[in-house]
Amino acid sequence: MAQEYDVVILGGGPGGYVAAIRAAQLGFKTAIVERNKLGGTCLHKGCIPTKALLRSAEVYRTAKGSEEFGVETNEVTLNLVKVQERKDKIVSQLHNGVQHLMKKGKIDVFEGTGRILGPSIFSPLPGTISVEMNNGEENEMLIPKNVIIATGSRPKQLPGIEADGHFVMTSDEALDMETLPKSILIIGGGVIGVEWASLLSDFGVDVTILEYAESLIPAEDKEISREMQRLFKKRGIKVITSAKVLPDTIKTGDGVVISAEVKGEVKAYSAEKLLISVGRQANLEGIGLENTDIGIDKGFIITNEYYQTKESHIYAIGDCIGGIQLAHVASHEGMTAIEHIANKEPNPLNYSHIPTCIYSYPEAAKVGLTEEEARNKGYQIKTGKFSFRSIGKALVFGEVDGFVKMIVDEDTNDLLGVHMIGPHVTDLISEASLARVLDATPWEIGQTIHPHPSLSEVVGEAAWLIEGKAIHG
Repeated sequence: MAQEYDVVILGGGPGGYVAAIRAAQLGFKTAIVERNKLGGTCLHKGCIPTKALLRSAEVYRTAKGSEEFGVETNEVTLNLVKVQERKDKIVSQLHNGVQHLMKKGKIDVFEGTGRILGPSIFSPLPGTISVEMNNGEENEMLIPKNVIIATGSRPKQLPGIEADGHFVMTSDEALDMETLPKSILIIGGGVIGVEWASLLSDFGVDVTILEYAESLIPAEDKEISREMQRLFKKRGIKVITSAKVLPDTIKTGDGVVISAEVKGEVKAYSAEKLLISVGRQANLEGIGLENTDIGIDKGFIITNEYYQTKESHIYAIGDCIGGIQLAHVASHEGMTAIEHIANKEPNPLNYSHIPTCIYSYPEAAKVGLTEEEARNKGYQIKTGKFSFRSIGKALVFGEVDGFVKMIVDEDTNDLLGVHMIGPHVTDLISEASLARVLDATPWEIGQTIHPHPSLSEVVGEAAWLIEGKAIHG
């Protein structure tokens, strides 16, 4: 017998389950359909497990360099089995937490694959959901007043280079490696590729990055990109930019060999394994979009600023709509969609206020416009860049590479963008994000007293630098 709901959400990742919680808070009868595990890619294949590995890499790197801090140890060894066990324990604990939140909110969870059906006897509008249950039981029929598509994404494949899980991997397979290769080629020097390069290098793997663009992490401010590339090379990570990989040259057997055209010259590169890291594609197959009038553009669902599709009762959020494919973005999109359904008149998200982070060594983070973007938009700008080398806590911490860069509108003194690279900048970026939301000026950031000694002082110093009042620079 069909069950009726105010909201049915396809996908239980950080977009879907957060939307479900907000819906339950507003009194909606809510259900989630999830074909794998609650928490989605972020919890099981992305954010959390990779950061657990990066933390192990950080501890291993610190332990190997402990003599610098006056701590003499015997030989430091890496136990990958225990590294993986710790990662899995963290994921399991958080997964249990999400399940508890569903029970707390009285949110029904259907473990299976949901498909949107067209108009039926239940409703003149498309939106009835047929759920093919994982346990093999008869399909469940759900009749929602509103639907939210939150089906997420998966690693994008390179045509002609198929991941076999052994010689050629995506990040999904790499997460479950039982042994470390001696060497690896990483195709793609964006955020995911850089994080994997960093942690594998710390684990002692010989890493080569092949990046198609002219610079590493090409979406970042150019000064951040150059600094990351410099520090990677300093660590022994080989970075090959302007590299057009030639898929038809790949050979596997005794490792992997593949050629790339680099500035007009074809060169061969070899390693034990190859990791494909060229972005992510939306999971849109098999969910019944053909039974609706929902629009698709370049592989992503088209929505308005409240995440409504062309079918006004069907919304879409998160990776499946493109844009900034990050967990915290999907969560806020989900809350906005639910509040729009509830006629709460939410403010549309301002994506220039959203911070993005890279959890490599060194870390990088940003909010707002890059210098190039600001100039292209016609702003007359002034910038301030303050190094961690002048920050006492960075010296104490033992990490002095990197800086904070602020970009300001010369006419209004408005903060246009903040870019960071260095120790714990993924934590420091939130202050800059709040400053953007509050439309703060460098003077106001400088007036904010930062504790001494702390890494956060670098933010205040960068702000004072723009004001011509830097104390330590």
